[in-house]
Amino acid sequence: MRIVIKVGTATLYQNEKLSNRIDNLVEFLVELNKTYEVILVSSGAVGAGYTKLKLNKDNIANKQALASIGQPLLMKEYKIRFEKYNQIVSQVLLTASDFDSRKRTSNAKNMIEVLLKNKVIPIINENDAVSIEEIVFGDNDQLSAYTAYYFDADMLVILSDIDGLYDSNPKENPNAKLLKIVTQIDPELMQAPLNPNDKFATGGIVTKLKAAEFLMDRGIDMFLASGLDLSHIKSFIFDKIHNKGTLFKGNK
Repeated sequence: MRIVIKVGTATLYQNEKLSNRIDNLVEFLVELNKTYEVILVSSGAVGAGYTKLKLNKDNIANKQALASIGQPLLMKEYKIRFEKYNQIVSQVLLTASDFDSRKRTSNAKNMIEVLLKNKVIPIINENDAVSIEEIVFGDNDQLSAYTAYYFDADMLVILSDIDGLYDSNPKENPNAKLLKIVTQIDPELMQAPLNPNDKFATGGIVTKLKAAEFLMDRGIDMFLASGLDLSHIKSFIFDKIHNKGTLFKGNK
């Protein structure tokens, strides 16, 4: 089974600093890689760059510059942690346009297959220094959906500070109920304004729903869970126990 794990900026960074949650994430991925083929789609390059240079991220060129500074810093942090487990990782920078070309998609897929066959964990990020689509609109949610589909994954897991889809806004309604299984997405939910919770995050629930809809229409499951507490996704994957989080069922 092949699983794509996407982690958002708000999970990796806290108070404009890299959180120790990255250690928990790496430990989880190493354990997951023992049984499954694992691809990581990671945001966080802009946040990493900002720790070194305080540019105004509302300016797109500044944000691209921060991403170019932060990408090697972020990869260094991953590399150090994965080496503790003797786990080899690789860096793959993609843009949405890479999936518009059959040749580029095929070349990327062939490379990913070699990595996974050798138990390497590819770490994919949007090439923000030259592309602005995800850096403006999606915090890599759409990129992770494309990755799951074009690289033949069985499931996409999005780890976020949003721990699932609720029947109403849980920040406004304390009685909001978590929807554990979703087979169809209400079109009205897709029209809500983007509501990023973190200074460096770009997406909200809407970009995640768009990613889910893209995959559901193609028969692939997506699971939205908390990246702040990995116990729920661990229970779901390792123990087949669905305590919390939302499973968007692919229309197979």
